Amino acid sequence: MKHALIILLCVLSFNFNFSQEENDQKISLQYENVKKIDVIKRIESLTDYRFLFLEEWIDDIPISVQYSNVSIRLVLDDIFKLTDINYYIKSDNNIILTKNSLINSKLPKDYFNNTKTNSYSENHPSPILYTNPTLSENDIDQTIKIGKENNRLKQSTYVLSGYVKNITTNRPIANLVIVTADKKINTQTDEKGYYSIELPYGVNIIETKGLGLSDSKKRIIMYSNGKFNFNLSDDIELLDEVVIEANKDKNVKEALTGVLQIKAKEIKTIPLVLGERDILKIATTLPGIKTAGEGSSGYNVRGGKEDQNLILLDNGVLYNPTHFFGIFSALNPFTSGDVNIYKGNIPSEFGGRLSSVFDIKTKNGNTEKFSGEASIGPVTSNITIETPVIKNKSSLMVGARGTYSQWILRSLDDESLKNSKASFYDFVGKYRHKINDKNSIEATGYYSKDAFSITSDSLFGYSNRLMSLKWDHTFNDKNIGNFIVSNSEYRFNIEHNSNLDKNFDLGYRVNETEFKIRMKYLMNKKYKFDYGISSKLYSINPGSIDPKGSESIVQAIEIPKERALESALYLSGNFELSNKLLLNLGVRYSMYAALGEAEQRIYQDNSPRNVGSLIETQEFDKNEIIKTYGGPEFRMSARYFLDPSLSIKGGFNTTYQYIHNLTNNTTVSPTDTWRLSDINIKPQQASQFSLGIYKNLNENLYELSVEGYYKKSKNILDYKVGADLILNQTIETEVLQGEGKAYGIEFLIRKTKGKLNGWLGYTYSRSFIKLASEFAEEQVNNGNFFASNFDKPHDISLVANYKLTRRFSFSSNFTYQTGRPVTFPTGSYILNGVERVLYSDRNKFRIPDYYRLDLGLNIEGNHKIKKLAHSFWNISVYNVLGRNNPYSVFFVTENGNIQAYQSSIFAIPVPTITYNLKF
Repeated sequence: MKHALIILLCVLSFNFNFSQEENDQKISLQYENVKKIDVIKRIESLTDYRFLFLEEWIDDIPISVQYSNVSIRLVLDDIFKLTDINYYIKSDNNIILTKNSLINSKLPKDYFNNTKTNSYSENHPSPILYTNPTLSENDIDQTIKIGKENNRLKQSTYVLSGYVKNITTNRPIANLVIVTADKKINTQTDEKGYYSIELPYGVNIIETKGLGLSDSKKRIIMYSNGKFNFNLSDDIELLDEVVIEANKDKNVKEALTGVLQIKAKEIKTIPLVLGERDILKIATTLPGIKTAGEGSSGYNVRGGKEDQNLILLDNGVLYNPTHFFGIFSALNPFTSGDVNIYKGNIPSEFGGRLSSVFDIKTKNGNTEKFSGEASIGPVTSNITIETPVIKNKSSLMVGARGTYSQWILRSLDDESLKNSKASFYDFVGKYRHKINDKNSIEATGYYSKDAFSITSDSLFGYSNRLMSLKWDHTFNDKNIGNFIVSNSEYRFNIEHNSNLDKNFDLGYRVNETEFKIRMKYLMNKKYKFDYGISSKLYSINPGSIDPKGSESIVQAIEIPKERALESALYLSGNFELSNKLLLNLGVRYSMYAALGEAEQRIYQDNSPRNVGSLIETQEFDKNEIIKTYGGPEFRMSARYFLDPSLSIKGGFNTTYQYIHNLTNNTTVSPTDTWRLSDINIKPQQASQFSLGIYKNLNENLYELSVEGYYKKSKNILDYKVGADLILNQTIETEVLQGEGKAYGIEFLIRKTKGKLNGWLGYTYSRSFIKLASEFAEEQVNNGNFFASNFDKPHDISLVANYKLTRRFSFSSNFTYQTGRPVTFPTGSYILNGVERVLYSDRNKFRIPDYYRLDLGLNIEGNHKIKKLAHSFWNISVYNVLGRNNPYSVFFVTENGNIQAYQSSIFAIPVPTITYNLKF
């Protein structure tokens, strides 16, 4: 009855009292810390005014008032200035309070002549009257008013922002599409569930849809910028299958070229060696990403070297992301979230590497209840637990993984293997705390350790340590920022025990500490900006060797430390110039300074760099600048829609790299060392052009892409024939710097839904390097371009999964690659009475092609809702065909004859059974 009375009064006000003026009585009031409802009642007792309203509209926040003979309008303006309450004073002294909306005393000019439903006058836009014949009032589950209507000049659009969470799990919902009912305006939530959308002034119908989530349709009335949080529940309807589609069309819509995304939860059915889920191994089945061979611990992206990839774990650098020479990943699949790989256009916020960025995120812990996941396999076991610290606000996630392969080796009959050692473990922990809607912090720690012994007299070990701390802050509806501090360390050591007089300990360490500020500015729906700064301090112990035991005659050596400071600032923008054309333009300016305390050797110009051409040795004090480098790095890309499901993209990218990996092996090994740029070693540089076409078919059932690239680089670090790279105090005399070029075309077709899903990828690529000089000792292959160690022209990968039922599925993984280049002996000659081997030009020949087929059977536990835990079995066979794929080919002289040998990692089928448990 009360609601009806208020509505009737409002109607009467519109129809009969538009032209009437209210009586403006004067009033005096003085109160301390009283409720607004009490002030209203006091006004009624002192005056002839009567208020019409709903009491639940009036908040209980106490106020203090002091008025002396002032108008009622001034009093009401002051009382309600920080609320969403408006008022209208009638001539009969009735005061109508409204929530958000205004009651106007006159109609706008040309009201009856305005025939455009969604038109706006220049200064006073009219609210949109939303009409949709297919949408009934029953479809709308809630009406929300944002801000308070006023008589001041109105904007044509306002920004609505907020947070979306699943009320069942109390976790944020990432990549959820939020769209207006007419589909003209849309946005999606970020990885933490936050969103921002620019809406017209007035009435808007907002829809959210997600598989496994209940649909939501809300009427949002925009009077100003504001916030609204969506709370969505799980949809209890029984579905035939659950497929995540939040990122549909992303491959076609975004401007960046050469971007890949891998979701950790989607890789569990792919058969891999020894049943281990490996998110980085899956990356190598995608076009443009290769390894030099089975068991290699480096990745070659679009013809780049292994050291040209920036691998980040929660913003900290991971120098060696593998265990045991790359056979296992050092990333725990149970703690890993999504991985974004940038191999074409690298966003401006990233720098320091030429070829790619692997941006790996750990998932957030459960803030509502204790949960976890565990697995038991033939070689490793893994467990991850998640627990709320403060319910619905903070969580802790801890994961641990270890191997018992050493126990297996000792159980074998082969005496040579019984004396071998192979073990590793890794730990990762993440704490996340949501302070309030505008602030949250998260801290990540990671540690991994490997120890192995292939020979009986040497024990090799290496470790990674990483720590990062991030503070997320929302300044306002348009500005958000991240403040990040991280520290990373990689080290290796060799303990040699030969029972002779040459026992030693050898060690190496690289450490870096970085501070970053990353900012995002949403100007409007069409223009978005990213900008920030970063600074990184490198500290390298290039190596030391100490005698082990009193009888050792090994001399102690310690190579002087290296230090450097690398800083950068960047700015990029996303510009939607039209419905078809989207630009992403950015620039990063990087600055590098090699720092003392150090010695730098100066060599004669126009002479080969060796002991004979040394002129002097310069001394630099601590923190004294030795040499500086730097320059702009341009990041540009564009997307053009040919139709809504077909786009063409192009990009141009330039990069600097100031740290180099020194290796004369085919692939990255634990004993490879890193070297900073200085007077004698220049930073690497590269530029890449890319062009591609992207198509989605049959309502996004199939994704198709074809992308080509051409990349040029300079100052690529390589080595002289017979170079000695470990514990070399004059390392600059053993290395060469030259040009590189790479080009290729990548094809990918992916089926995302249905009983049969997976992808087929093909890459044709070439990678060359040229080490030219006017001096013969600094030339390789007469100064001509030659194939790099990882030049593999053809690469085919087929990954497929077929669901027999909801519980049973078959999976397969097929890989074919051209054999990598090698250098073969072609003859022999006698010098000073000694027979010596004559080798071909570097990388003139190739080892046999590589191909492998893996098969797996996946068995899900029953799908009862109420159960202690969910189980999952994986039964797989790695290398089903028993292909003896060569890892390397090497030559030895036996009895005066040169003998060729090849080594393989897995030359027979390897069956595996792994049990997984999720609780």
